[in-house]
Amino acid sequence: MPFDPCVTRIIPELRAWQEHLHRNPELSFEEFETTAYLAELLSVMPGVSVSRPTKTGLVASIRGEKDGRQTVLGVRGDIDALPIEEASGLPHASARPGVMHACGHDGHTAMLLGLAKLLSAQRASFSGEARLFFQHAEELPPGGAVELVRAGAADGVDAMLGLHLSTNWPTGVFGVRAGVLTAAVDRFDITVKGKGAHCSFPEQGVDAIVTTAQLILALQTISARRVAATDPVIVSICQANAGTAYNILPDEMTLTGAVRSFNPAVRERIKALIGEITAGITASAGASYDYVWDAGYASVFNDEKLTALAEQTLLSRFGKEHIDHIGPIMPGEDFYAFLENRPGFFVELGSRCPEKGCDRPHHNPAYRLDQDALPYGVQYLYDMALKLLNQ
Repeated sequence: MPFDPCVTRIIPELRAWQEHLHRNPELSFEEFETTAYLAELLSVMPGVSVSRPTKTGLVASIRGEKDGRQTVLGVRGDIDALPIEEASGLPHASARPGVMHACGHDGHTAMLLGLAKLLSAQRASFSGEARLFFQHAEELPPGGAVELVRAGAADGVDAMLGLHLSTNWPTGVFGVRAGVLTAAVDRFDITVKGKGAHCSFPEQGVDAIVTTAQLILALQTISARRVAATDPVIVSICQANAGTAYNILPDEMTLTGAVRSFNPAVRERIKALIGEITAGITASAGASYDYVWDAGYASVFNDEKLTALAEQTLLSRFGKEHIDHIGPIMPGEDFYAFLENRPGFFVELGSRCPEKGCDRPHHNPAYRLDQDALPYGVQYLYDMALKLLNQ
């Protein structure tokens, strides 16, 4: 196996940590038990100091004892779960009804714990500081990363590293990309206001449902006809609600949608187009509307030099068969907040293994994490940390 002995030795702990976290998931901004569990584990690691700049989540600092440049390296792992009823059938399935680690954050947290343990034992081999962010609330904008940055937790950090497990790649394969990696993520809410009436006299009202149906279809023309094909865009309607009875035309109907984009100018253009289309369709029906745009996460941008270093590190450790040069991906990431004043690199780590049933997509009730991916992540982060802290 391509792992250092120190990584191989902690594989049982990586699995145990991940299983505990998976069994005890907590939603965004509610990760109190998770934070306490992490603090307890980190408190017994020599040379690790823990701070809690936000209500949930924590930051672990490990200072090297070697003389040299005092680089501060930040590494982030997210800790929150999702509002999903688990159907994985795992023996360590969620014990909390309606809450599940269905996006691999339990694995991210376990890997960051593993990195903390390794760096704690090797303080004499590096200089500077490793600052590990056990970050809350990645799944819910405005996100925990923004809170940590605003609280000053990232002050003084010279560079950031992050990763995400993904069933889009086989276990142990790293998806690498320089430049723009993830999409910007925005939400919009529209209320179409008609005029209620008896269903047998629709002419006496203004049908909010029919008007909204036309709006839903028209919004799909944004990506197909209003934005250049060279600018990837997704506009999705994810919630539509109206009505209280089978024979009443309701006064209004509400829509909630999501937009994914990469180009900042296109992002602003979509915001305007949704308003223009909504205004036109509701006016043609004699209806009115409310429209709220909620700007979410910006794109993650990978630094060219850090990307090159990461690729060199992966190549020398695992070989070229473990590297996939990928295009931009549509999921959003609040990791972007850490990169506003410093370079960073974020990598995708494959965790797909159909033979083990670990091939369901993320955010799926039957999602399973392939635990064999965990040592790959720890080894990569450990290698990168030692290189960057000893530059």
